[in-house]
Amino acid sequence: MLLSVLLLWLGAFHPSPTAGTVALPTRGTSIPDSLRRATPDSVVQAQCPGYPVLRVGRILFVGNTKTREVVLRAELDFREGDTLTAATLNRRLEVNRRRLFNLQLFHQVLLQTVCREGELTVLYSMQERWYIFPVPIFSLADRNFRSWLDRPDRWRRVDYGVHVVHRNFRGRNEQLLGNLQLGFNRKYELFYEAPGFGRRRRIGFGAGYSYYRSRALDYATQNDRLRNLRQQVEYPIERQYATAGIRWRRTVQHLTALDISYHREQVSDSVLYYNPRYFLKGPRREYLEIGLVSTLNQRNTFAYPLTGQYAQVGLTYRKFTVNSSPDIFTARGRYARYLALGGPFYYSVGATGQLRFAQELAYPDSRAFGYEVLVRGYDAYVIEGRYLGLLQQGLTYRLLDVGKLQLAGVPSSRFNTIPLVFYLNTFADAGYVRQPSVQPGNRLPNRLLASAGVALHLVTYYDWVLTLEYTRNRERQGGFFFRTQFPI
Repeated sequence: MLLSVLLLWLGAFHPSPTAGTVALPTRGTSIPDSLRRATPDSVVQAQCPGYPVLRVGRILFVGNTKTREVVLRAELDFREGDTLTAATLNRRLEVNRRRLFNLQLFHQVLLQTVCREGELTVLYSMQERWYIFPVPIFSLADRNFRSWLDRPDRWRRVDYGVHVVHRNFRGRNEQLLGNLQLGFNRKYELFYEAPGFGRRRRIGFGAGYSYYRSRALDYATQNDRLRNLRQQVEYPIERQYATAGIRWRRTVQHLTALDISYHREQVSDSVLYYNPRYFLKGPRREYLEIGLVSTLNQRNTFAYPLTGQYAQVGLTYRKFTVNSSPDIFTARGRYARYLALGGPFYYSVGATGQLRFAQELAYPDSRAFGYEVLVRGYDAYVIEGRYLGLLQQGLTYRLLDVGKLQLAGVPSSRFNTIPLVFYLNTFADAGYVRQPSVQPGNRLPNRLLASAGVALHLVTYYDWVLTLEYTRNRERQGGFFFRTQFPI
């Protein structure tokens, strides 16, 4: 047994034809069969012939320098002492390997197996990412550089600060996020997220606080475009909220979150001059919000999925404590399916729906398309409404897999290897927003929106997806758009 484990450890870095190795594609791609040396099924058949049922003797992890082993074991659906069927072993181990990779803590996860007399040793080896990312904040407070340059007080109209994300905090897959933004617009934020505690890591916790005030605010929608107010002395908007909640986590693929937050928002008198009913009543409001979101994520990779399915259901109830506005109940759902069509072709289809119930809605509560949800090609517009439906579909072709580029002179293995995969994508979107009462000049609510286009996707490390697309919409408008996430 000791000799088997030793050989297994050596094989993690020098695979041999007799070792079962399944290498995870760095992003979203399925590894070609020509690159596979042997599957766990074939290894087991060679090493343990005549054993239809195998006993798991040991589970080993290599490369998790910072990540605690309890985090990794919580994702597996088998333990030492369990019995696994040899006929389905390959699929079972591959599903668990993908779960480890989709923690989004590692550049890659490899799997190896050794079998001796019906007893199985399983090794998952991984390469950890870099987990601390400080990003400087420097932005101009005006619409563009020319507008900023014409201002006599231009150097006062600058936002600066730092945005810091610490993933895998304490090696427990916790996350710390902080924003410190000074200058023309101010933002102070701190959030903590722990997906799970204890050995089974089923119950987690999240909390945070945010304070924001800005010298610019979108106060109305006219001709399906935002109207913006900028002030030199006053802050048109000031908002802050505190939130806390619990998490129930089956695995990385199934997460349910219950959050309670308290919000305070206030606008200046100038906002009410242009839109007296911005908050329905007065310049200030406070409310308590309870949100329940359940997510089932069974995609092969989370950053750029090609196979699997995704489902999410969210319910939100908002109770106003100051301002006496009507309560708001919102239900939102999303489902997406990803299919391999054979060879380098893949198909994806997704649907999103929202229902919002209230006697009356304030302006910032009536958002539909143009914010979190978008019909591609309508980027210049915002559409208000209580109810929305969106259907998206795309056909993807794996155009070029460059492999891994090695950067000379960069010593860290967390940064010196850059995978590059290019995909060609064609797509079509259709959406509809229902709004009982439409403001004059807005023509896109209660109208079918549709678009189609072609896109080039670049998938690289640290879950970065860069998309350049050309889209034409039903209004006979076309243009190029740049995005930084998978669109469906």
